Amino acid sequence: MIGNQLIDLYARSISDEKQHAVSDGASAGTYKRYQVLHNDYADPDALRKLAASIKDHTLHHLGDYLAKAEKAMVSRGVNVHFASTDADARQTILSILQSHGVTRLTKSKSMAAEEIHLNPFLIENGVECLESDLGEFIIQLDDDIPSHIVKPIIHKNRREIAKTFQREGIAADYNDDPETITRRARVFLREKYMQAEAGITGANFVCADSGRMLLVTNEGNSRFGMAPVPVHIALVGIEKLIPREQDLAVFLNLLGRSATGQQLTVYTEFINGPKSANQPDGPEHMHVVFLDNGRSDILASNCKEILRCIRCGACQNVCPVYRQASGHAYRSTYGGPVGAVLSPLLFGDRFPELADLPKASSLCGACNEVCPVDIPIPDLLLRLRDKAHKAHIHSPAAIPMSPFATLATSPSLWRAAMTMSKAMNHLPIHVAPIKPLQDWLGQRTLPESHGGDFRKWMKVRKKG
Repeated sequence: MIGNQLIDLYARSISDEKQHAVSDGASAGTYKRYQVLHNDYADPDALRKLAASIKDHTLHHLGDYLAKAEKAMVSRGVNVHFASTDADARQTILSILQSHGVTRLTKSKSMAAEEIHLNPFLIENGVECLESDLGEFIIQLDDDIPSHIVKPIIHKNRREIAKTFQREGIAADYNDDPETITRRARVFLREKYMQAEAGITGANFVCADSGRMLLVTNEGNSRFGMAPVPVHIALVGIEKLIPREQDLAVFLNLLGRSATGQQLTVYTEFINGPKSANQPDGPEHMHVVFLDNGRSDILASNCKEILRCIRCGACQNVCPVYRQASGHAYRSTYGGPVGAVLSPLLFGDRFPELADLPKASSLCGACNEVCPVDIPIPDLLLRLRDKAHKAHIHSPAAIPMSPFATLATSPSLWRAAMTMSKAMNHLPIHVAPIKPLQDWLGQRTLPESHGGDFRKWMKVRKKG
């Protein structure tokens, strides 16, 4: 990160308590992932590469697989819709709800719904929309936004949550015991499930061969949300398709281990469609809204590998920048390394200020090493940096690199600089006269310079 870019400024503004919560939660997730993945597989890298090849194949034939999935879903009684933009998706969902007379619903965790800002839109249009995932529920109570793909309240601690529950009347008294907090949320939410008239979910995978949709949760809230309601709506990014059900053996084993360090997520649900005649409970009507919202453009770009992402959050957990800054510093639905690539691609035309996100990386490569579908995130970040450079999009407060380029491409200037480099050890460089350089040095301790002797050594060696 460089000096005073927006992500740096945000990182310096967050409290120590929040930074520690994010850093501790993220590092714990990385450790658990490593333990379980390497204990269970002799060569986990081979599994990652297999998952990557399956996703690449699917993306290369995405049009065919979408048509195949649609046909299979329709045969199961599912109503299939396609939304080109976020506005199309919001309006489609609202129209479905209005056609069924729905005014109250519960919603399972969905990053796609966050992406299109579905909740405020529905509430503005008279639909009571309640998040049922515990983390998302707390986010909604606090009028906050998620800061992690899998753990939306990684930036909060139990004391903050207990205060929220007391403030909102979920609890009569303050109690920050995690089990008590969970039980109080359960009592409140179960009543809401029974009052709801529809349930909205996302989807982790859609099998093109069978048309079955897969949902994984650790709380079972999507089951509660669907059981008592007559209408189920699933909002699904078009990249969530996989060719066959047998491919789930690869992805489910990677997803649970990468996201939470579990061998398998607690609840794994196969959704066939609306309930059949012999089922006592479940939605009578099911709608699937396939969301594009810029994904087709990404597919046609040189960053299409980001569409392999299965939203596990492993790259966020391992990223040193994310651990210091938290997800909110990325100013978008998607934070961390995946967000530094995905957000400018999805929203960059509308929010050019997100062009700084690809620079929010040390390019250490840890994100690629933990990615369960082997996304070359550092390479994609460099491609986006190059794209911004060619489009003359420069981040605010970024130090221009042209002076260094001049220095590095001029042998005589470089020799002079190396000769003078040892003098830097004795100069008060923290009071540099150039303001951006002063800001940059104010946050960094430069190592002692030992340069300037290589050429002398080489001359002696040549003579010898």
